[in-house]
Amino acid sequence: MPQFPSVEWFEQVREIFNGDESYQEAGGGMCDATMGIKVAENAYIVVFEGDECSEVREVPEPDLAEADFYLEMASEEWQDMIRNIKDNGSADLDHTLNTLDMDRFEGLALTMNGDQYRQDFFYRFNQTFQYFFDASARIDTEFTQDAG
Repeated sequence: MPQFPSVEWFEQVREIFNGDESYQEAGGGMCDATMGIKVAENAYIVVFEGDECSEVREVPEPDLAEADFYLEMASEEWQDMIRNIKDNGSADLDHTLNTLDMDRFEGLALTMNGDQYRQDFFYRFNQTFQYFFDASARIDTEFTQDAG
C-alpha cells in the first residue's frame, strides 16, 4: 500500500489518471503545466503534458521554483482531502482544489517566483488537477504521518 506523500503514491495516481480516458474528457483536456506539491518537509514536481501526466519526482523544496505553481497544505489537510476522495470516489464540494483555494486568504496555489501568469495555470487547468487527485480514490493509501 503506497504511503502519502511519496513518489510511489503519486506514480500510482499517475498510472490511473493516464489509463482512464474519462479523466481527459469533459474539462480535463490538454494541459501543459508543472505543478508542485508541498506536504510538510516533502516536495514533489508533477508534470502534465497534453492529456497525460508525464512525470512525478521528489525534489528539494527550493526546486519548487521550477513549478508553474505549487499546492501547500498541512499534512492533516492533505489527509482529509485524500480520505474524502476515497470515501466519495471524487472530492465532495468541500474538498475540491477550487474550494480549498477559495477558503484560504492567500489561496492554495502559490508561487515561489512571483510569476502570476504561470500561477494562473492552476485556475486554467484546475479540472485536470482535480481529476488527477480524484484518481487517488482507486488506490488504498497509508499516511506517513497519520492524523487520525
